[in-house]
Amino acid sequence: MASSVPPRLGLLANAIKRKDSFIQFFAMTGILLLSVRSLGQKYRINDLLEDTSALREEQQGLVDRMNHIKASLRAEADVEPTGVFASRLRLLFGDGD
Repeated sequence: MASSVPPRLGLLANAIKRKDSFIQFFAMTGILLLSVRSLGQKYRINDLLEDTSALREEQQGLVDRMNHIKASLRAEADVEPTGVFASRLRLLFGDGD
């Protein structure tokens, strides 16, 4: 009872037999991986742009806050009768006025 089952080829033998198909498969896999990588980089760039925008807004908020604090300190220094506080603030802030 010998059945006529053809012997199975190993992976390497099968690759050699169907060389064109394997080359096409590896080329398509490479293209797919590059596409996925490119898509990931696109979303990373978008995330970085959003982070940059948020940091610029935060920086502007800090600059506004610092300017408000300076203005408040200058107002208090103007009220002080000796002028020492105002003089120190000018030195600290590097103002010439």
